[in-house]
Amino acid sequence: MLNIDCPWCGKRHETEFHYGGEAHIARPDDPASLSDAEWADFLFMRRNIKGPFAERWCHSNGCRRWFNVIRNTASHEILATYKMGGTPPDLSPDKGTKA
Repeated sequence: MLNIDCPWCGKRHETEFHYGGEAHIARPDDPASLSDAEWADFLFMRRNIKGPFAERWCHSNGCRRWFNVIRNTASHEILATYKMGGTPPDLSPDKGTKA
């Protein structure tokens, strides 16, 4: 089981949270102007990488706020959390950063 560090409430058990998909997705400015194929691509096509991946999570049984998590999809390890609209932390090995 995971302990997720909510930026507002601190560490809590993963059962308090809900997954919200990939983070930092550019939303269409005018969805009505998209073709069916373009709309389907926006809705369903996401990256599926092995390794550090930026995700959205909601603290649904706590403060009910959305935030971003960088989670290693291979090990399930949470590397960092940060508020929506914030800049993802630099997790490059030379920085020595790990949250």
